[in-house]
Parts: sequence; structure tokens; C-alpha cells
Amino acid sequence: MMDPNYPNPDLNVGPDNKQRWNRPAHRRHGFHNAHRLFRRAHMIRSRDVLALMPATRRDQNDHPSIHALCENPAFSALSCVRGNQILLERSAEDFSPNRPHSIQSVTKMHMHLIIGRLIAGGRIDLEKRVRDYLPEIGSGYADAQVQDLLDMNVANDFSEDYADPSADCYTEEIALGWRLPAAGHAETSLKEFACSITGDDLVNRTGHATYKSANTDVLTLIADSIATRPLLAEIEAIADAAGYEGAFHISLTPEGLPAFSGGGCLSARDLARFGQIFARGGEDLRNRTFGNLEFLSHSRERPAPAMTPPRDWIRYSNHLMTDGRLIGHAGYGGQFLMIDTQTGLSCAFLSVLENDAGYDDDYASEIVDALRSLCLAS
Repeated sequence: MMDPNYPNPDLNVGPDNKQRWNRPAHRRHGFHNAHRLFRRAHMIRSRDVLALMPATRRDQNDHPSIHALCENPAFSALSCVRGNQILLERSAEDFSPNRPHSIQSVTKMHMHLIIGRLIAGGRIDLEKRVRDYLPEIGSGYADAQVQDLLDMNVANDFSEDYADPSADCYTEEIALGWRLPAAGHAETSLKEFACSITGDDLVNRTGHATYKSANTDVLTLIADSIATRPLLAEIEAIADAAGYEGAFHISLTPEGLPAFSGGGCLSARDLARFGQIFARGGEDLRNRTFGNLEFLSHSRERPAPAMTPPRDWIRYSNHLMTDGRLIGHAGYGGQFLMIDTQTGLSCAFLSVLENDAGYDDDYASEIVDALRSLCLAS
């Protein structure tokens, strides 16, 4: 008799080592619907909504580099907000600025806010080693300083090459709730995955940031072990500080931890609202202290590892990408949130690359350069 059951087709991994929602032919649908395709996810609505209205002047509409980005087939949505005004907003024909979209590694900016709040509460020392907080952690992180995880400044055996189907970042997706393990195997918890990472000399000698999403996973475990309340409560506090109109969704690990390394989903408009927390210097939507302004300011000003060329004008500091004035973060597939700390403008760009790797250095640089030009011209 034929087995009447079969693996979930969205999450089951094929010969290409990709689950259906992240294969090129399905990726656009996947990124536009990730919030309901993950194995498990948490959803939160804000208590109050930051009201937004169209600006009386919208000079950014004719910016040529932005126009080119919005004509790219990968484009999903763009929203640029300052205060309570929408200065620029566009979307593809099959999408809109208020629909949820996978923001991938832009989610990592939540970790900056959470660590900043832990520092303010005297709960964490960035000079301590990971083993001081997680005695059971494996050799890939045990002797690394917490500061080096925040700066993507750790050398270990974890690989994040999206063009390599055997890269560790795809195995990580089991722990993030993005895919199923091989038939007959149990789902790996985030803690089990992080502890399995090996390494020897953890000193990064490349001269630039060595990007590893597993760093965020380990920071998540540290934060969970020392926070005075659950991390899901921290997400709720961040949502309330931002004032989302829609919902924030984030995938959950088998043990119920939020996947801060890339599991967030937000609309372009709400991602721009999230950016306004940073534009306000860490204040919530009612201008009350929420984030750690001293930590945010220090993160912008301090020396930190530079990204690889041609984006070596950006430093990776405390889970933010910054040049001192601009801050933000990139995301796999073609996402970027950029905030101009001088003018208070936050620009959220969402898109979906449909090549095999789902990533392209030239396209990523094009996004960053266009948003940078837009911010500096505003």
C-alpha cells in the first residue's frame, strides 16, 4: 500500500539542497509569503501605530539610481520615511509596500538593540569569552570574545557561501525552521547547531569582516541565557517602539527561540518604521528612551572591521553596517535597510534575486550605493 503521507513540499529539501520556497523558480513567491511558509513562526502586532502620511514634497521620486533599482525584475518594494512622513514609496506590480516580505539578515539589527539593552542593564560584558556565558559551546566559539561576534570578526569552520550547496548556512536553516532535515533525522535545535561548530585559532586575520550568521545564533543563545525576560518579550517591546501598522513575523527554532540571524518578515513600510527607532537615537514612537543611545553612537564612531571591496567604505560594528553617518544592514536575496542619522531618513528596500545562489555582489553593491546617494541627497 502506498504511504498516504509525504514531506511538506515547501520545506522538503531536493537534490539541489534547497527547499522549494528558496529555489529560483519559487523564491519570489517564497520571500513574499515566508511568514506562512516557515516550519514555525511568532507573530506580533504593535500596541500603537506610528501614523504615516505622504510628504508635501517628494523630491526623491526622480532619483535616477533609485529609478533603475525599481525597474529591476527583482524589485519588490521601497519605502522611505522621515518622522511621520513617507518621502518615497514604490512597489512592483505583484507586490505592495504594506505586504510582509522576508527581510533576511536585516533581522540582525534586532540583536544590536537587545545587546544594547543588556549592556544598559549591566547584564553583559562584551570583553568576556563566549564560554563565560555558554560553558557548553563548541570550539568554534568558546574562546571568542562577545565583541568579536558582534563585529563579524571570528574565524572558524562555519561557511556562508550561498553559491555552495553544501555550505553550513544551509544546514543552519534546519535550526532556523526554514527546512526539514533528511528523512529519518530529528530537527536540530539552535543550541545543538551552534555547539557543533568547530574552530581552532579564532582570530580573524583577513583584514575585513568575516560574515557568519552563526555569530548571531550564538548571540541569541547568550542573550536568552542572561536576559531578565524571554526574547519574545524583547521582540514585543521592539514592535511597540517601532509602531508597526502590520505584523512582525519571525521564524522560531525547535526550542522556540527567535531566528534573529535572518527569520524576520516585515512590510517595506514597517521596516522603515523599524529604522526610525535608530533615526530617533533609540527612542520609541513617543520619544521615550528605548534603545541604548551610547551604544548606538559608539557603534557608529568606533573602529571596526571593514566589509570586503567594493563596500569597504562600510564597517561592521555591533551588528550594524555603518560609515559613521549611515547605519543599516543587508539581507540575502536583495534586502537593505539604511538610516541616515543626520537627517532621520530611513529607507527600506526589498527584492528577490532569482539566480541559483539568491545573491549577487554587484547587485548588493548597487542597492547600497543607490540608497546612499538618496540619503546624501535628501
